[in-house]
Amino acid sequence: MPNDTQNSEKAQIAPNLRLLAIIEEVARAGVPVTPGALSDAVGIPVPTIHRLLSTAEDEGLLQRDVDGRSYGPGRRMRRMSGNILSSQRIRTERLLVMKALAEKVGETCNLAAPARYGMVYLDRVETHWPLRIQLAVGALVPFHCTASGKMYLSSLRSDKLNRVLKWLELERRTDKTITDREQLKEELANTRQRDYATDDQEFMDGMTALAVPIKDGEGRLLSTLSIHAPEQRQEVESLVKQLSDLQRAAQRIEELCVS
Repeated sequence: MPNDTQNSEKAQIAPNLRLLAIIEEVARAGVPVTPGALSDAVGIPVPTIHRLLSTAEDEGLLQRDVDGRSYGPGRRMRRMSGNILSSQRIRTERLLVMKALAEKVGETCNLAAPARYGMVYLDRVETHWPLRIQLAVGALVPFHCTASGKMYLSSLRSDKLNRVLKWLELERRTDKTITDREQLKEELANTRQRDYATDDQEFMDGMTALAVPIKDGEGRLLSTLSIHAPEQRQEVESLVKQLSDLQRAAQRIEELCVS
């Protein structure tokens, strides 16, 4: 609980910056935040917090969580974070890292970030092979049957994961798609422990993939870096042999994001 001195300092926030302070705290927390917790964190009275949250929700900056009480990033805030990640300076260096990775492993590499209904591709560098899987920048892919999506789900706290899985549609995309929630939870537990995710033709017949997390300065998942390939060229086991190269590239992109 902040002391009186901290509250006094926080109370000096200019009125036109109060909404920004709330948005910053929601982003920092990394989990949905209640109005009371926001009031304690930024030193703004609860009635004012409620008014500002209502404005932010109406404008799409924040949205209510499934409990109806707490708030997390809305569509505009998520779009803003994606635009920041894709700023020209960072993107240029990031693409160079991804290009070097694609040349090293000989397969297409992708950068994806969680959106409301799945993972969205932010960037990609193609392999030189004529036989390749086409997933365009901006494409939205499911959480439950892709390497990037499973990597993201594995990063969620258990209570948040249980809420997501309760409502997530586990559509069968191939014969190998995991559609049983308990089986998927076991897969995510394994993913969390080893800190990488695989897709063994679960999203698309004939496609394999390997993904690792890109984290912020506090160790929270920002996005994922993955490589994918036609199964006839790379089975999952052979992709995993490229794990160290993928992790080194992800670490370099992490450094770009926090620098």
